[in-house]
Amino acid sequence: MGVLYGYYSAGDDRDAVRAVVHAEVHDDGATLAPDYDQLVIKGVDPVVEILPAEVLITGRAAEDVQTDPRRGALVGMAGDGEVVAVSLTDTFRDALAAFDPRLLDDVAVGWARTSRTPAVPGAARGESDPHALGRFLKDLAALAGRASSTGRRLYCWICP
Repeated sequence: MGVLYGYYSAGDDRDAVRAVVHAEVHDDGATLAPDYDQLVIKGVDPVVEILPAEVLITGRAAEDVQTDPRRGALVGMAGDGEVVAVSLTDTFRDALAAFDPRLLDDVAVGWARTSRTPAVPGAARGESDPHALGRFLKDLAALAGRASSTGRRLYCWICP
């Protein structure tokens, strides 16, 4: 089936933990309570594979992104690790929320050319589909915009 990733917003780290502790885990992934805004996708790891997109969107050097204490920080888990939650950087949230959505397809093309490109659903094995990456970025940008406008932070739950 593959690993599922659920990008979501929460008020703070404690709220993000509550989201995964109270998540319902099914054979096809996890479901958060309805009051959590989320985007679920297979194959887009928030630590390894988001890095090139975050660099392209924020304009920060990869080293700066990698040393940001919020990047991929474990904030909590449900059970014995059935679902874990990690944080995304506030810089990425803010830059993504403010980014011109018309340019996200161009970012996706650049992202698809990197060595850390996710194989999103619809792409051939071992390849990355810039169109699928563009759709993902647009959905993530919309989530970031809603989170930013309400003072919420971005997180990702991971369900192996």
